Amino acid sequence: MPESLARRSRRGPARAETVEAVHQDLDSLWAEADFVPETDRMAFTLAVLEAATNVVDHAEPATEAAVELEVDVTAAPCRLQAKVYEIGAAPVDLDLEAIPEAEELAESGRGIALIQALVSTVVFERHGADNVWELRREYHGDQP
Repeated sequence: MPESLARRSRRGPARAETVEAVHQDLDSLWAEADFVPETDRMAFTLAVLEAATNVVDHAEPATEAAVELEVDVTAAPCRLQAKVYEIGAAPVDLDLEAIPEAEELAESGRGIALIQALVSTVVFERHGADNVWELRREYHGDQP
């Protein structure tokens, strides 16, 4: 895996304010990682924010404690990677292969299909007591 050149991390309650802070973190990341082409920045930002918003809108707590959202993002030569954690969320059985194409979904059901269209790889797994999204976007650093 290429060496990371820029990284941001944010953890907070699974609320819109945390998603907005993640958006600000991404803006800051792009200022540092100006080697990433603009098209890739935009697509990856949208995918990460969509995944984070999905946590806010859909994650159910596994216990009485509220769900927390954590987002870790790295920008490296030719690869962008994010891990989006649903901390303390109930397990979800999500089959990413069974998600219909975005064109087949109503406006409110396009989130996962949109994420899949914007990144190279989407993985959703259960790690301990948390659900974890891993998003990767491969890009070519020599393109404008």
